[in-house]
Amino acid sequence: MRDIDLFQMALGLTPPWQVSASEFDPDKKRLDIRLGFPKGSAFCCPKCGQAGLKAFDTIEKTWRHLNFFQHEAYLTAKVPRTKCDKCGTHLVNVPWARPDSGFTLLFDALIMTLAKSMPVKTIAKFVNEHDTRLWRVLHHYVDDAREKSDHSQVKKVGMDETSRRRGHNYVSLFVDLDGPRVLFATDGKDASTVKRFKQDLTDHGGDPTTIEEMCCDMSPAFISGVEKQFPEAQLTFDKFHVMKIINEAVDQVRREEIKDRPELKGSRYIWLKNQQNLKPTQTELLDQLTINKLNLKTSRAYHIRLNFQELYQQPADAAEAFLKKWYFWATHSRLEPIKEAAYTIKRHWNGVLRWFTSKINNGILEGINSLIQAAKARARGYRTKRNLITMIYLIAGKLNFDLPT
Repeated sequence: MRDIDLFQMALGLTPPWQVSASEFDPDKKRLDIRLGFPKGSAFCCPKCGQAGLKAFDTIEKTWRHLNFFQHEAYLTAKVPRTKCDKCGTHLVNVPWARPDSGFTLLFDALIMTLAKSMPVKTIAKFVNEHDTRLWRVLHHYVDDAREKSDHSQVKKVGMDETSRRRGHNYVSLFVDLDGPRVLFATDGKDASTVKRFKQDLTDHGGDPTTIEEMCCDMSPAFISGVEKQFPEAQLTFDKFHVMKIINEAVDQVRREEIKDRPELKGSRYIWLKNQQNLKPTQTELLDQLTINKLNLKTSRAYHIRLNFQELYQQPADAAEAFLKKWYFWATHSRLEPIKEAAYTIKRHWNGVLRWFTSKINNGILEGINSLIQAAKARARGYRTKRNLITMIYLIAGKLNFDLPT
């Protein structure tokens, strides 16, 4: 079998396209395959689809293809331009590559597959291409897949934020809690992000009035956004964020008390972890520090924390009565951080108790955020917010990219 016949079969070319020549340069470690078409071949207009158009002229183009063994491979063809009575003169679409792309579809598919688990810079070194060119591939397929994404069945939404780099340039995430998948990622973490999500939801076939439940932390911006943009939705405050407020209050009590009580040194995590997660040495230290005769303020704060944790084990019809008793204890504790935490709970009372009806939390979103953080760590951050958002959709959007195999 001649090499051009072999490459014709391997590339899966269909008439009128055919392999006309091939050249292998062992010094450059490069394979070049030339493609062509018989004289007089007819093509379709790339705009309106009109068939039977002859080549007006040609423009030579080259595309990077999958490696031939360990050697780089390139396809080169003189691509015809057709002259359509309706649309004018245009370059025809070739079956092996996207319009205006310098890569074949199979090379695109390789990049998309690798990008789910490897940093783009690492892929760029691996395939010997500049990472900017690879990001263009990712942006194209993610944007195209998102445009076709259907959000018409979304009923429950979780909200949270992440950052491009630690503490800076925030991106807000909106997640389908029944999916689970990232529905929308957008710059910022203010109330306008919720407005943009509402518009994006509508653009993808969703109906804002049919969103039944939304879950977030106690961010005033998110709360304001939900109240204005999704007035029909019930708001649940994520119980993990609620517990974070209580934990921070306990730790504040410890930090204030440690100035006069040196025995608290090195004890931070024993007050914040669940007892079953403590090491034996930590359990022993906790037992020593919680005995009544020490009369530690931190110990009192810790027991108030434990009591609040029991809230989520209560039956729905007893939850509010339990929370009222806890609130009375906390506000009469004479521990200012604990009192402030209790006042925060009071200001968000309905959203805290809504959990007993909705049973939703941002655990799914936290799991997605872990995937994002892992990708950020591998990449050591992202150069632009667009790159971060594209990567979020790639790894957590459950998009259909319709890639060749």
